[in-house]
Parts: sequence; structure tokens; C-alpha cells
Amino acid sequence: MPELYETAAQEIPVKAVLITVDTGEFDAELSLKELEELAHTAGAEVVGQVMQKRPSPDTATYIGSGRLAELTAELEALGADLLIFDCELTANQTRNIENITDVRAIDRTTLILDIFAQRALSAEGRIQVELAQQKYRLAHLAGKGISMSRLGGGIGTRGPGESKLETDRRHIRRRIELLEDDLKEIRRRRDLIRKRRKKDSVLTAAVVGYTNVGKSTLLNALTDAGVLAENKLFATLDITSRSIELPDGRSVLLTDTVGLIRRLPHHLVEAFKSTLEEAANADIILNVIDISSDDAYGQAQVTNELLSELGCDDIPKINVLNKCDKLPGWENIPEDSTTVKISAKEQTGFDRLLEVIAANLPEQAVRGSFVIPYDKGSLLNTIRADGKIFSEEYTEKGTLIDALVDKKVYYLVEEYRCEQ
Repeated sequence: MPELYETAAQEIPVKAVLITVDTGEFDAELSLKELEELAHTAGAEVVGQVMQKRPSPDTATYIGSGRLAELTAELEALGADLLIFDCELTANQTRNIENITDVRAIDRTTLILDIFAQRALSAEGRIQVELAQQKYRLAHLAGKGISMSRLGGGIGTRGPGESKLETDRRHIRRRIELLEDDLKEIRRRRDLIRKRRKKDSVLTAAVVGYTNVGKSTLLNALTDAGVLAENKLFATLDITSRSIELPDGRSVLLTDTVGLIRRLPHHLVEAFKSTLEEAANADIILNVIDISSDDAYGQAQVTNELLSELGCDDIPKINVLNKCDKLPGWENIPEDSTTVKISAKEQTGFDRLLEVIAANLPEQAVRGSFVIPYDKGSLLNTIRADGKIFSEEYTEKGTLIDALVDKKVYYLVEEYRCEQ
């Protein structure tokens, strides 16, 4: 099996052929189309596609040795130097395929890992990517044949010694332990930040959704975050958080999350769970959906299933129907208290989006007018510390303020509230 990509500097060969088996378990055509987008994102030029109908994948070569032998001549004519399979290959399958075709073969997981390696910029993102790579390597070491059974050489390694296979396993397991320790420390620091936010009553909104639906474009448009926004799958992997002010005066921290994709291998979900957990700890979730996509419903379903897996069922959710400007007759799409139509690119529908966010957020602060007696001046300092004062006016009875008061101190000033 070929070595996994360790850095973004390594690139997938230019000409690739995509291969899948249609067993009827999922929409093979739709999955193959998505694989093509992944290949383009990774930098490959797709020169051919093969779909083989079978009751189940062949255990030795995935599509069958006969079909693979037929394909060899086609690959030579196309000048292909890479086969990308829309599945997760075993080490034996990879070896057999490469022996028959004499063309390098990778699977869907390896392709996604390569894209992740290119896109991860933060320390946490890089650790998550390498951890997923090392776990994948460990699972695919077996069956690599003679090349993995050589004995070590040199002082201290003569005699029976260890096989190269066992040496590599031990090295990878040690590296996995170190990476997991690093990730635990990052998660510990993130948990402290989350607890601090809760203590300070900071409202948070997680921006989730399928990859390439416009999450980063939305975050940039609302906050000038400067996040990379490209028409590619997994354009961003790292968390970005920015604060916005709602119409009622409250502030909310918007946090972008990694894009989702159908049939994302479970261990990749596990590797990026600390990123996705931003959704599980949010006060509200913005589920961004590319309404112009032919598969908008299916993409939204993938997102909802993962949110449910993360335990987000009880968190308020808003369906943000993005890219409405690309859809003829989009004006007729119905909206409700948890559904908003927008175009992040054209920056339309934002006013209503902010109103709906404010309406669905749990009430942690109360905005109102209060007349604070002059002998209760310390209350003003309390409101300033835990809330927000929009205006002040001195009157005969005391200081008239328009303020956002945190619920934990509202009881102290409730008796001074007045109608304006």
C-alpha cells in the first residue's frame, strides 16, 4: 500500500481514474460525483470513471480481477497514474490492484486525509490530521507482504530481532499516544475557555453544515472574519470565532466548524470531534444548507444525523437556506420561525437572520429602561460589568438608562424598571 501523505507539499498525481462498486446500498452516482469534487479539491485531473455493478465488492480486488485486467489497457491509453476508489480499501486489496494494473491506488479515506493535510493550519488541526493518518496507517499495515518482514540491521539488531512490521507498529502506536496526549491538552484548554464563556454568560452560535455550502462566506459577510472561502470541499478545517451584535443589543459568538460530507469515515469524525463539539456546546446552531444544490435535502440529512450523534437534539436550530440567488423562484420558498432564506455572497436576508437568531436564543439577559436612584450608584457598575448600557440620562429621580441586564443580576434592578 502506498504511504499516506504526511505534508501538504506532496501532491496527488495529475491524472486520476475514479472507481466505484454499485451494490445498491447508497446512491453510487451521487457518491462518485462527490468523489470527483474531492479529487479536484486535492489537485487531481479526473480523466475517467468506472462504475461496476456487483452484489458486493470483491474481497481481493474490489471490482474483480477480470474487470481490473480489462481496465489496465484503458488506463494506459488515458495516461492515468492514479486510481481513486470510492470506498475504504484493505491493504491486500491495494496491493493486488497495484500488482495487476501497475498504477498507484488510493481510497476515499486517503484522499480526504490528503485534503485535510493541505487545509489544516492550526496546531490542533494538524494534530487531528496526523492522528487520523497514523490510526489509518496502523490499521493498514497488515498484509503488506515481504517488504514489511525484513529484519533490522546494525548494532543491537542482529540475531532474531524484530520484523520491520512490528517495529513500524510500535513506532506508530507511540506516535499515536503522543498525539492523543497533545490533543487532550488542547481539549482541556478549550473546555476551560467554554466554561469561562458560560460563567461570563457569553452566548455562542455554531455554524454547521455540509462542506462547501457557504459557511465561511457567511461568517466573513457577518463579521469580516477573513476566513478562506473557496468553491472547494473542505476549504477550511480550523475553528474561527467572531462576535456579532443582535438587534436586541445582545452579542453572540459565531463559530465556524469543519464541513461535513456523506460517508465520512467514522474514525475521521472521531478525529475531528473536538472541533465538532463546538456545536454540542453552543446555545444555538445555524445549519447552513445550499438550497441551490440538487441534493440539498440529502446534505441537510447528513448534518442532522451527525448533530444527533453529538447530542445536539435539544439545542435550538435555525435552518439557513443559503445561495437562494441561484434558485429561480426562490421568493416562493416558505420561511418560518426557524427557517431563513439568505445569500451569503450577495449579503441578502441578513437582517431577518439576526432577528431569528435573537428570537431563538435562550434568554440570558433582559433589555429595558431603568431609573437607578442616585444612592444605588453601585448598581450601575454591576450592570456595566455583567451587561451593557446603551444610553444614560440624569433625571430628578435618578439615572435613566437603556440597558441589557444579565438575568443573574436582573432581580437587583427589576424594581427600578420603567416603561418608555
